[in-house]
Amino acid sequence: MKIVRVLGGAVLAAGLTLGSPASAQFFLKSYDFRGAPVTGSEPEIGLAMPGATPEEVKAGLVWNLRAALNVAALQCDFEPMLLTADNYNAMLKDHKAELASSLDTLTKYFIRTNKLKGAGQSALDRFGTRTYSAFATVSAQFGFCQVASRVGREAIFAPRGQLGNVAIAYMRELRNSLIPYGEQQFPRAFPHVQVALPNFDPKCWKKNAYQPSKCPRQG
Repeated sequence: MKIVRVLGGAVLAAGLTLGSPASAQFFLKSYDFRGAPVTGSEPEIGLAMPGATPEEVKAGLVWNLRAALNVAALQCDFEPMLLTADNYNAMLKDHKAELASSLDTLTKYFIRTNKLKGAGQSALDRFGTRTYSAFATVSAQFGFCQVASRVGREAIFAPRGQLGNVAIAYMRELRNSLIPYGEQQFPRAFPHVQVALPNFDPKCWKKNAYQPSKCPRQG
């Protein structure tokens, strides 16, 4: 009976393991990018919106979240297990109304804070372009993609009308993930390499060839 119970427990554990959703893992231990919730007015979180109301600031946060997950959908598709493209497309569909409302709020803000309607639209376009560009990364790609994958799941499981709360809770983590970090379990120390340069004084050169007898190399 004891053996049967042990085997039954092992089979159950294996079933739970196999039934768990897979996720991409680039490191044995990834850096912990989590941070405190934001208000949207922090200078390190997004572009400044002078004179914005709380509703407009939240709309800006929602658009930052949309931009981050859009960039991840394009930049992180090298690893399909992250599901960044699927998460982004599902978010667009499930939170269509809130995204449209946020864009409308942002449009009214930029028109209100610019004298001419055309200038307001140009300001909105610049805001969008700079917001999207701010999430593009190469050196921190692995960390950003992992975080964006996790935040994307939070977005698609959030109730409709609550996308702004997802942005408040996770925008700092998304911004933190743009800082490059590598393996945390076995961090390596890279020695400092000092390179000896030649003396660039013209008298040390003849026909583009360095003359070490005239000028010894600098340490």
